[in-house]
Amino acid sequence: MVAKISLGNSLYGALCYNGEKINKEKGRLLDTNKIYNDGSGTIDIHRAYEDFMRWMPSHTKTERPMMHISLNPHPDDRLTDTDYTALAHEYMEKMGLGDMPYLIFKHTDIDRHHIHIVALRVGTDGKAVSDKNNFYRSKEITRELERKYHLHTAERQKVSPDTPITRIDLSGDLKRQVANTVKLVGMRYRFQTIGEFNAILSLYNVKAEQTDGRVNGREYHGLVYFATDDSGNVAASPFKASRLGKFASRAAIESKFERSGREINEKGFIGRTRSKVEDVLARSSGKDDFTARLKAENIDVIFRHTAEGRIYGVTFIDHNTMCVLNGSRLGKQFSANAFEQLFNGQSPAPVTVPVPSVDTPDNGVPHGDTTDTGFADGQTDTNPDFGQPRQHGRTAPESDGDFMPSIPGLDLFHTGPGFDAEEEAFYRAMQRRRKKGRRPKF
Repeated sequence: MVAKISLGNSLYGALCYNGEKINKEKGRLLDTNKIYNDGSGTIDIHRAYEDFMRWMPSHTKTERPMMHISLNPHPDDRLTDTDYTALAHEYMEKMGLGDMPYLIFKHTDIDRHHIHIVALRVGTDGKAVSDKNNFYRSKEITRELERKYHLHTAERQKVSPDTPITRIDLSGDLKRQVANTVKLVGMRYRFQTIGEFNAILSLYNVKAEQTDGRVNGREYHGLVYFATDDSGNVAASPFKASRLGKFASRAAIESKFERSGREINEKGFIGRTRSKVEDVLARSSGKDDFTARLKAENIDVIFRHTAEGRIYGVTFIDHNTMCVLNGSRLGKQFSANAFEQLFNGQSPAPVTVPVPSVDTPDNGVPHGDTTDTGFADGQTDTNPDFGQPRQHGRTAPESDGDFMPSIPGLDLFHTGPGFDAEEEAFYRAMQRRRKKGRRPKF
């Protein structure tokens, strides 16, 4: 059990804070000491404040006469209201505050239920209860109460690169589990895209989603994290990165992308993974056999399929080199299209997006529609691995691990993969020009 103690001079503010929790049905008043309690679980803030002031001496030199204490049991502890009340009274007694007027509130606004205590620390004689060594005395008392009531030790556990990563337990403290998973994955693995990041997170039932948009005139770029079930379905409300820690922020993850890219290239990890995957593929009889043989080599492979069963993405997670690599990073023969042809016996045709007719620059290629192959729209070349024609132009991305399905509730912020602001602005401008040209003249 973790105790947090704050000293202050705003008694009314502390009462309002806890009273608002109760008014929003996110808590209740459990018990009081020397303060009126009607037993309803609610509080009359003004009445409580007047009761406190009757115990406040008219003259005192204490600048901070009140205390606000929170007692936080381990998330796995399941306590009744009677248990919480007994713990609070015993804690106050052992802290030397048993004779002081105080209120005990239970907060239920988060999964980890906990209690708050608002108390005076000044007696009727004007003398304050000493706060010397409060931290150490409180820590000893909470350890004693844990032993007495058979509670879990709620010490903050240090996370190291050797700490094992486990799947999310949906019945436990989701925020703590998601935070630990994100932190450990970031410490241990190398990945260069949000798709690769999600591939490794998916092994432990966690998913990250980028949120981009504009709120109150300001651009917003962030990350949210979800706990999922074994089928990858979202199982709880999302957690903003800011609630988990700086290590989970978008800036931290994008910085990790850059560092990972340098390390992977400098240390030749791609070649080592490619060699193992190539060897296993040569000995495999099908996709399931390929997956099982890679697993035996301590490499996980994640295939992503459309609703029709077509493979649109593949990612390799090499636990030997601690690298997460989209198939296309290993070579064309390990891309999603290559595996689609190998395992499903067909070469998928790209989905072509219509491009409006526009004036072209001197090189003959419209702005925003060039490809890294150097081919203009409509041209084809031959895939050297399978002898199939390949379409060039504005096509839906193969998304070898970078494809992020839309999550309900986040569509307003998520621009989607492959978004190019300049290209979209140019596209809209040309559409307006074409519509304007079709207006009838009178």
